[in-house]
Amino acid sequence: MDALPEMVDWAAADVDSPIKNAPPTGAPAPAAMAYLLDADSEGVVRHSFADVGFIEMRVRHGSIDTAIEELARRGWPRFLIVDISGINDPLPRINRLAEISDPETEVIVVGEQNDIVLYRDLKGAGVSEYFYKPLIGSLLNRALVGISSGTETARPSRSGRLVFVLGVRGGVGATTIATNLAWHFAEVQQRRVLLLDLELHAGDAALQLDAQPGHGLREALDDPRRIDELFLERGVLSVTSHLGLLAGLEPLSARVVPTEDAIFQLLQKVLAHFRYVLVDLPAEIALSLPSLLHMPSTLLLVSDGGIAAIREVGRWREFIGPNTPERTLLHVLNKQNAEGALPEREMLRVIPAPDVSINWSREIMAAAALGTKAAQKCNAIRSGMAALSRQLSGSAAEEAARPFWKRIFS
Repeated sequence: MDALPEMVDWAAADVDSPIKNAPPTGAPAPAAMAYLLDADSEGVVRHSFADVGFIEMRVRHGSIDTAIEELARRGWPRFLIVDISGINDPLPRINRLAEISDPETEVIVVGEQNDIVLYRDLKGAGVSEYFYKPLIGSLLNRALVGISSGTETARPSRSGRLVFVLGVRGGVGATTIATNLAWHFAEVQQRRVLLLDLELHAGDAALQLDAQPGHGLREALDDPRRIDELFLERGVLSVTSHLGLLAGLEPLSARVVPTEDAIFQLLQKVLAHFRYVLVDLPAEIALSLPSLLHMPSTLLLVSDGGIAAIREVGRWREFIGPNTPERTLLHVLNKQNAEGALPEREMLRVIPAPDVSINWSREIMAAAALGTKAAQKCNAIRSGMAALSRQLSGSAAEEAARPFWKRIFS
């Protein structure tokens, strides 16, 4: 084989170095990264990266678990190779990787099993390719070139996660939850997040995030075909490096009625570029375009504990219907135990127990009035958003399923 060209190989001098020796948080991820458990595979992958022209690359000693732990904190490459050797049931790990990684990241998996069922399962989960050991450089080269050039057979879409936030009536705090949850995913979990406020005349998401609403959302809804890389760069407001915002404040004299087709196209396009897309959904749009509520998504139905809001929770549940494999409804009880809230026993006579409850406190009310950045300093808000994010990621169910002694000692 020809001599390797000069390249940047992060940690190549110490592939067994622990995570603490990884590049500091904030360093840009190289184009190609690999986490492998044996020296032979590391050598083949390093040569393949060089053969296809990756100047910035990184090969580390580790498994898919190492990749998940490190990259969740440090950012995602364009190409990622992970090792599942020794794992009896790798699909939960693959699904976890798909959940937290950028949609643009192409994942190649290597392992020890020559198993067609495993291969199909991995491809169905969105993996670009699977190779069993020992790795063959020419096959890996061909896969890398095919994926990068687009000639490789298209994998199933690994689009972002869609979350609708719907208040059952005004004043229950749906926008506050939407903005704080978006902030939590972006700044605490370091995910790439877009918050979309579909209330074009009186939306408060931009106000709470101390951002200036623009005309990008109106333009996107008028002509979704305009949504491209340039639009995402200029039309989406960058609240932080991880959090984007699409919000408008159209004149009251301007009649803006988004069509179902326009919203569908907009969501499909932005989901390909963001890990999470949160939609602050006005009740009027949800009622006029009910098919939105049946898109593959999680629907957060927000209420407070007042008797009118609890009544509306039941009506909305009936309107939306039961959960499906693709769409899940979660009831978020906001301002729990606030003055005027129904006692829990009375509430449970009317509706099922809420999935997440956020306690009311004067601290929350004072902080929320000053916007999301101030609210994030409030312990009650932070703990509520952490609980909600666990529900959305499924880790709450996983935690409940773990043996009690493991939850205490792990």
